[in-house]
Amino acid sequence: MTQEMLILVDKNDNEIGYEEKVKCHLNEGKLHRAFSIFVFNDKDELLLQKRNKEKMLWGEYWTNTCCSHPRKGESLEEATHRRLIEELGFDTELKEIFKFLYQAKFKDVGSEREMDHVFVGRYNGEVKSNPEEVADWKWISIEKLKEDMKQNPAHYTPWFKISLDKVIDFVKNKE
Repeated sequence: MTQEMLILVDKNDNEIGYEEKVKCHLNEGKLHRAFSIFVFNDKDELLLQKRNKEKMLWGEYWTNTCCSHPRKGESLEEATHRRLIEELGFDTELKEIFKFLYQAKFKDVGSEREMDHVFVGRYNGEVKSNPEEVADWKWISIEKLKEDMKQNPAHYTPWFKISLDKVIDFVKNKE
């Protein structure tokens, strides 16, 4: 199987090369392009997923609807729609609302060091999660989510905790 090649970027999100996915996440991590998708339904509930336990970093943690990386030669738009279908079995219109750079170390396994592009969308249909990617999923109100995050902050991925408030502010202002 060929290694997935990710897009290396500088701090201004300019492409500077490519690297194998695993190598991007070793040690302190190499800065690469990523995305996080937040999908809400008509009740303003957020679709969360619990990452599969086999994930190299943050397996069995709760996070936003979908998160991944564009591959070499793939646009963010192509990658976001590809991963929604691969992970959750649906597609929907998405809007990019901001991006941010972060770094987070996971135990002694490796690190995320990403330029994370954040997208929002709306969806009310059926979810067909891929068990190789997603251990569990649920729709949750923002109030219940915030309460659980206060009580169990260690159950959530770092990029999700960093971006959630800004996403909520955007959605409250009605996209």
